[in-house]
Amino acid sequence: MARKSVERNISYDEARKIYYVSMDLGKDKEGKRVKRYQTYRTLHAARAGLRSFLTHREEELRTPRHDLTLGDWLESWLDNIVRPTRAETTVYGYQKIIENHLLPALGDIPLLKLTPMDIQQYYIQVQQSCNLSSNTLRRHHDLLSSSLRSAVRQDKLLTSPMDKVEPPRAKQKEASYYKPEELKRLYTLIEGHPLELCAKLAGSLGLRREEICGLKWDCVDFQRQLLSVKEARTAFGATIVQKETKNRSSVRTLFMPEDVIQLLHAERERQERLLREGRLEQPSQFVVLDHKCLPYSPNALSLAFTRFVRKNDLPRVTLHGLRHSFATIASFQGVPLFDIGKALGHSTPATTGKIYTHLVDHTHEDTLLKVSDALK
Repeated sequence: MARKSVERNISYDEARKIYYVSMDLGKDKEGKRVKRYQTYRTLHAARAGLRSFLTHREEELRTPRHDLTLGDWLESWLDNIVRPTRAETTVYGYQKIIENHLLPALGDIPLLKLTPMDIQQYYIQVQQSCNLSSNTLRRHHDLLSSSLRSAVRQDKLLTSPMDKVEPPRAKQKEASYYKPEELKRLYTLIEGHPLELCAKLAGSLGLRREEICGLKWDCVDFQRQLLSVKEARTAFGATIVQKETKNRSSVRTLFMPEDVIQLLHAERERQERLLREGRLEQPSQFVVLDHKCLPYSPNALSLAFTRFVRKNDLPRVTLHGLRHSFATIASFQGVPLFDIGKALGHSTPATTGKIYTHLVDHTHEDTLLKVSDALK
């Protein structure tokens, strides 16, 4: 007796008392439909078998098929996804990690065969052979995570192996800073020096070195005593670019103390004198200039400040450390972390707390002492 259709793709043979499930395997090379039949004793088992087949078949059809290596994909991702949408400095940093580390170690592995263990072993290998810090290694992890998520979105991978990779633990560096009396000593020693204005922009206003180098005269409002932070001057390799600040929160307006205003007036008068003397070909847009009357590069400014600190036997704090000093002194004066973060241009109060853990500890100490005093 012929089989009787029970449901779509399921039929029943009454003579043999068996259910047949028709499984469509697609077409062969000649374009003919290929089917396979599986038998089951019960309708329940037939339905379960059909569901299982359809699920696996769908996964098989979705599974990418290509011969891209990880190196191929990283280069394509960098050129087509990262470069058009990210800052040049970000692209440069990614490119160096890819060229110097990822391509030599993992570049030849087929993308579809890349495993979490491959990446986990890479972390161990590169950390040992190149002596990379855990923070640097975390940047490698973030790059791989971003690129392989993009590979999933572009249907080059079904899932990202990074979902099962244990990320390197980044260690938060303790911020080095000057205490109030140490910052006062610096200000005394640097008075009249070409770096005095830079030191006070960092130590009294909390500007980043890139923001100091990128500061323009049209952002200085002498009448209202306000300074607008809008741009930054950043270096990557031998290239220096003027760009927007680090993030949207970094765009901010700051009140200028009187001593900073006086220094800015003096610098503007100096540049006007240089223009009259012919040492400046045209008025400079930039507030801070180097000894060649050119806008400072961030690295050169940091190096000049470090040399000053060494020469004057001051505690070893970088120019960026003056920004930390600003935050620390503000906290000791009772300014909340939220307000400190706003002045520094942080995106969230959590960012401020994460960087300045010593400030949080100080607050805890103050809180506990107040509770203790209340209970005496």
